[in-house]
Amino acid sequence: MIAHALLLIGRIHKAQPEAARAAQAELAQWRDTDASHADAVRAAQQLWDATNASALADSVPLPRSQAGTDRTRRRVVGLLGVGGLAALLASGAGWYWQQPVYTVALATGHSQMLERTLPDGTQLSLAARTRAAIVYYRDRREVRLEAGEIRFQVTPDAERPFTVATEWGRVRVLGTTFSVSAREHRMRVAVSQGRVGVWPSRAGTTPIDMAGEPAVVLQGGEAIESDGQGMGRPMPVQPDAVGAWRQGWLVFDNTPLPEALARWNDYLQRSLRLGASPQLETLRLSGSFPLRNPQAFLTGLPDILPVRVVHAPGGGAATIEMR
Repeated sequence: MIAHALLLIGRIHKAQPEAARAAQAELAQWRDTDASHADAVRAAQQLWDATNASALADSVPLPRSQAGTDRTRRRVVGLLGVGGLAALLASGAGWYWQQPVYTVALATGHSQMLERTLPDGTQLSLAARTRAAIVYYRDRREVRLEAGEIRFQVTPDAERPFTVATEWGRVRVLGTTFSVSAREHRMRVAVSQGRVGVWPSRAGTTPIDMAGEPAVVLQGGEAIESDGQGMGRPMPVQPDAVGAWRQGWLVFDNTPLPEALARWNDYLQRSLRLGASPQLETLRLSGSFPLRNPQAFLTGLPDILPVRVVHAPGGGAATIEMR
């Protein structure tokens, strides 16, 4: 019961205004339904206050009730259990509030995809060569994307914001289906439906403050890129193209040719190589290509860009060179 009271008190102090007001009303109603609930609320509030004031844990008294200290002490110990009460008193309500309730590290290898449903019903789809860590707390849900790409279908929860962090920016979900990629020293966010807030990360600056307004709010059918120098402008994107690799397609939209080849190499047994000409770095590719037929991509590439495909003897890796 004390844990439940702490959860509501934490929301009152930490959640957005609307969620905080709802938690306040729920706590008041819950407290008035039973005398043991009232004792639990008093104990939880003192633990919370003691932690916020950095008081010593063993100096926090148990709450008094009209029937006397001993009976209240027995009741509170019964509510939480001796071990649980000792743990809370030893480290405080703030510690309790900040402990993860769910953690998982996910990774995919070459040519591997992964679908995962999280405890709240949020669905993740990982592209090949993706690494991410997911941590759920009582008041927030966080994803750290180290590399690769994830498509998210997030279950709304106003009391636990959902955020995605990369080296090049942060994303906060406002209720949506979207993808985030971290490749080639930049982040790309593409929204299929709903909205997301995006904050850029600039090299050498202070940490991102996500308590304020986002730099950009993306709607369904919009995408944006961010790197160490800042963030670009929103650009249109086909909603069906967001996470299209899940359906067996690689979709490029003005994508630098080196990045396009790297995306193909996440799935191919024999890697594609870029020739030595500096001009190849400047070429950009647009189009949709089936993953199951890379030869069709290689056959059609010279019709799209001024390049030629040179196949190594014996069926080895193909090299893309300027014509």
